Amino acid sequence: MLYSQLIGKTKKEAPKDEISKSAQLLIRGGFIQKEISGVYAFLPLGYKVLEKIIQVIREEMKAIGGQEILLGSLQNAETWKKTDRWDDNVVDVWFKTKFKNGQETGLAITHEEPLTQIMTQYIQSYKDLPIYAFQFQTKFRNEARPKGGLLRTREFIMKDLYTFDKTEKDLEVSYEKAKSAYIKIFDRLGIGDKTYVTFASGGFFSKYSHEFQTVSETGEDTIYINKEKKIGVNKEVYTDEVLRDIGLNRDSMQEVGAIEVGNIFKLGTKFSDALGLTYTNEAGNKKPVIMGSYGIGPARSMAAIVELLNDENGILWPENIAPFKLHLIGLNMEDAESEKKAVSLYEKLKKAGSEVLFDDRKDVTAGEKFADADLIGCPYRIVVSKKLGDKIEIKKRNEKESKVISEIELLSH
Repeated sequence: MLYSQLIGKTKKEAPKDEISKSAQLLIRGGFIQKEISGVYAFLPLGYKVLEKIIQVIREEMKAIGGQEILLGSLQNAETWKKTDRWDDNVVDVWFKTKFKNGQETGLAITHEEPLTQIMTQYIQSYKDLPIYAFQFQTKFRNEARPKGGLLRTREFIMKDLYTFDKTEKDLEVSYEKAKSAYIKIFDRLGIGDKTYVTFASGGFFSKYSHEFQTVSETGEDTIYINKEKKIGVNKEVYTDEVLRDIGLNRDSMQEVGAIEVGNIFKLGTKFSDALGLTYTNEAGNKKPVIMGSYGIGPARSMAAIVELLNDENGILWPENIAPFKLHLIGLNMEDAESEKKAVSLYEKLKKAGSEVLFDDRKDVTAGEKFADADLIGCPYRIVVSKKLGDKIEIKKRNEKESKVISEIELLSH
């Protein structure tokens, strides 16, 4: 990608109303742009990162047997009324409207109800179970106070997985599969060491649910962590009874701020009972399907990554989710020979299959190009200049020292 043609350029200052580090860096780096409060556009750099995060999640969902689907955003009010979640006194974040024929509809806040309704057509026998269905779909929530950039928005993509099982014992197997998959996901995203499996309220569904909380000073949640056992407890359920249940004591716990990047719930039969989702067991008896629900916010995960992986100059992207692996900087581009060399290397790197952002601008200084590269945060910076002759300079973003090597050495890697 030629930087001169890129939609979204770096900014020296972040908007004054953005207080989170991630929002400031993502806006300054040209990754996202605020449209209205709680709604952000993803520019090319940001969309590339988001797509890579989504792909990591997708791979781990498929690894446990997940089937990818895509449900609608516009919701059938009658379906939601069956579970009493259409009532604004029960769920107060709906965006609701009406079709021209007067029929009421809402923009999806989650998808337990519509998917359960769909599954009544495809689950009849114990032989049909288990089923794991997941999607990446836009959710809409009328948050009173969106804040923190991508950390709390009114419109966002969610990965939601739903499991359908015969028994509570089978649900436990599915639940543990999903929990293990989440641990792998956050490891692959580069924040696994700071992300804790955290006990939280199970709400109407079970005694406990689990959250995946990434320790961060900017997080809006308070959790208590045991570093040795890598377990957390949300403040809302931080009691002696809970600590006894999980074999911990207050002396071993540390209070920290955290960002919730994922959560998993055992739903039981709440939705299958309300919507008539049953199966016939081996004995010929009808039983309600046992369900689970598992969510991850890819954009919120992206923000959490930036909150943790940055320095005074900009973002430090992990290699597997960086917008580009290589940031090629051409200096002395007004010189025909220097420009030719830089363009030639860019074409060779692309041909070799490398992801390259090529700063081909002629009207900015070397210092400005280096500052932009640090802000954007690609893992490797490569410099071509008249001073280097037939050599090139390469530097890892998270290291201070650079190396001068030959073009052949670079291409051989």
